[in-house]
Amino acid sequence: MGDAAEIRLQISAGDAGTGGVADNGTSPATAAPPTMSERVRWWAVVLVNIVFLLGGQSVASFLGRIYYDQGGRSLWMATVVQSCGTPLAVPLLLYFRRRPRSTAVTRPPLLKISAIYAGLGVLLAADNLMYSYALLYLPLSTYSLICATQLSFNAVFSYFLNKEKFTALILNSVVLLTFSAALVGVSHGSDGTNSSVPEGKFPLGFALTLSASALFSLILSLMQLTFDKVLKSDTLYDVMEMQFWSNTAAAVVSVAGLFISGEWSSLDGEMDGYKKGKVAYGMTLAWTAISWQLATVGMMGLVAAVSSLFTNVISTVGLPLSPIVAVIFFGDRMDGVKVLAMLIGVWGFLSYIYQHYLDDAKVKKILAERLADDDEHQTVKLNTE
Repeated sequence: MGDAAEIRLQISAGDAGTGGVADNGTSPATAAPPTMSERVRWWAVVLVNIVFLLGGQSVASFLGRIYYDQGGRSLWMATVVQSCGTPLAVPLLLYFRRRPRSTAVTRPPLLKISAIYAGLGVLLAADNLMYSYALLYLPLSTYSLICATQLSFNAVFSYFLNKEKFTALILNSVVLLTFSAALVGVSHGSDGTNSSVPEGKFPLGFALTLSASALFSLILSLMQLTFDKVLKSDTLYDVMEMQFWSNTAAAVVSVAGLFISGEWSSLDGEMDGYKKGKVAYGMTLAWTAISWQLATVGMMGLVAAVSSLFTNVISTVGLPLSPIVAVIFFGDRMDGVKVLAMLIGVWGFLSYIYQHYLDDAKVKKILAERLADDDEHQTVKLNTE
């Protein structure tokens, strides 16, 4: 993470915690250091978003694999549930809408915001569809390892779109995670699983997962760009508004795809043939939708509060867990190549975290020096008076 993002994280912690680092119109260079209570409140919000992202993402991927294993076959239905839970965000959206809003930031034209949210929604729908195909064609452990390349793609997009810095440690993290996914890609032994994975679909599944990871990373960077350059605000209301409207657009596109493709006509037979029964079919889809919405809220909250790159790093935290869960519940084979790929991925993740620690220490030093300079200035002023 670059110095500017870190200064934003440290200095603006209090504002982010209450919903907006840009609301007061002050620049990070002139804002006062946050109090301890503001820092605690900001970190509390960040931690809640992290829990939402990791918990929602893990449960949704797990249920998505169960849907296919128990007889589900509708790729568009698997896509719809990734965005159709948007009504769950309405109470929060209405609550934050009633809260006082700063007048320091001018609201962009409605047409401009609508076009951005619609564009993000179309990209989300395409990304969700690719993930639906990928999860059908790959074992969960393989799918999870390849998804770790999101961090590599996001580092590149963040560099060009969000002006994030490329340090040696971040570059090392990108290379390691890319190498980790490449190991999985060339290992045909990754097909070993008790899941209902179609034969001979590994190359297509690998390509789709890689493409979906790249598109997902682009979407995160575009969201951060929207907060920084268009909305110029990242209040909790702005976060919920983007989450609601972009996912609503994605749901509309996905439902249209479900009907245009003709898959809607096979849903009754799919429900009747579901191995665990009709109730389990409905519950699987419902909880998948809820889990994806929690993950989306956490994702957008972290993008607004910190950065898209940080969000992707947190998303990658689940990397060591998913393959292990897949081995226990789905009988995936954890061969030597997968273990090596997982360890390399963890090494790449820790490399980025260490860079984050160094940046944090640097910003704390800058803040301490600034406070010392302010104290010295005040002392000189008093003496001259």
